[in-house]
Amino acid sequence: MKKLSTSKMWLFAIGQLGWSMMSGLISNWLVYFYQPDAVAQEAGQTIFVPQGLVVFGIFTVVGGITALGRVFDAVTDPLIASLSDKCKSKEGRRIPFLRWASLPLALTTVLVFCAPIGHSSALNVAWLFTFVMAYYLSITAYCTPYNALIPELGHDQEERLNISTAISLTFIVGTAFAYVAPVIWGALEGGMGRVPAMRVTFAVMAVVAFICMLVPTFAIREKEYVQATPSEDSAISSLVKTFRNRDFRIFVGSDIFYWVGLTMFQTGLPFFVTSLLRLDEGMSTIYFVSMTALSLVFYVPVNMGAKRFGKKKMVLAAFFLFAAAFLYTAFIGPGIGIPPVVQGFILVVVAAFPMAIFGILPQAMVADVSLCDSKKTGENREGMFYAARTFAFKLGQSLAMLIFTALATIGSGSGLGYRVVAATSACLALIGGVLLIFYDEKKIMMGQ
Repeated sequence: MKKLSTSKMWLFAIGQLGWSMMSGLISNWLVYFYQPDAVAQEAGQTIFVPQGLVVFGIFTVVGGITALGRVFDAVTDPLIASLSDKCKSKEGRRIPFLRWASLPLALTTVLVFCAPIGHSSALNVAWLFTFVMAYYLSITAYCTPYNALIPELGHDQEERLNISTAISLTFIVGTAFAYVAPVIWGALEGGMGRVPAMRVTFAVMAVVAFICMLVPTFAIREKEYVQATPSEDSAISSLVKTFRNRDFRIFVGSDIFYWVGLTMFQTGLPFFVTSLLRLDEGMSTIYFVSMTALSLVFYVPVNMGAKRFGKKKMVLAAFFLFAAAFLYTAFIGPGIGIPPVVQGFILVVVAAFPMAIFGILPQAMVADVSLCDSKKTGENREGMFYAARTFAFKLGQSLAMLIFTALATIGSGSGLGYRVVAATSACLALIGGVLLIFYDEKKIMMGQ
């Protein structure tokens, strides 16, 4: 099998740039669009769906729909993984899925924000539900086969770590592009209004993302780099076998707490900026881009540190640094003797290093576990390992959306709910770090 060249590695990574832009739009702006705070409403944001705890008296409409979307996403992950693992296409097991999922993913991302009625309506609720589900199915059909290519294209630990570093870079850049959205719609809304400006912004980003997602499907001939026998297991059988791996279960358990905390924090970032720091919404873009740029400075040290100290120790450090950053956020705001703008930049500095670590190393750890398992069992189930991971953490993310949208209503208008969200995220990060202590990295690396 051919070795993946550096240029091909970066062409592969461009696919992640595309889907991370779409993921960033949904994770960063869906709640902000459909459950706007007072600042967004004063800026002209339309109320499209009923607000408040209207679902069983404990959930918001947006929280309920996004949580169901995550559950649906989690359920479809192993199904898509099984189809990909068993695929016998002449173009390979993964590339056909990437090619055909790109356009639906770009389209459904935009349509999520295109509720047809210009006021709060049940039809808008049905629209949002339909296209959130379609979005999650599309992103699963792209991301699960895409991630399965990491251990298949990387033929040794160094190659897999380098691929993980490259796709982490493009992921973080894609997510940063999504955070630039307020700058773009802010420039447009004077001529067309806030909501149309937001929709045009999302549509332009979707076109760019679509092109990026297609790049690896034409740049890489999968069968020149990958030699694997299609799996014959059913989705359920393959998923059960995957979770029999003890260290994988520990990793996934830790990962769930990370993603619940991170999802709550990411969803809350625009609100932390506007409601807690009392700054313009455009500052959320400045902070995230600054955090991204600073984290990139740490990419080479993280790559080198993982080779010297091991991935586990680096990720443990990241858990505790994130916990500190989240807890700090719970106390930010005017009146503590530090200018609000400076408080935001302190958060940027504290969070940048763990952001780099989590961007690179967890993907490489899944690749390590899947390779060790394939050597032990003789079965190629790389797709299912990544699907099993996403199955678990997306269930956690669905819980995160329920928790966030409910906690955010505490002390309505005072910002107390957002402080509770940040403190809860800190506790979840600490629990994730404690769980990871029991992961046996030495055994995994010796088994490859």
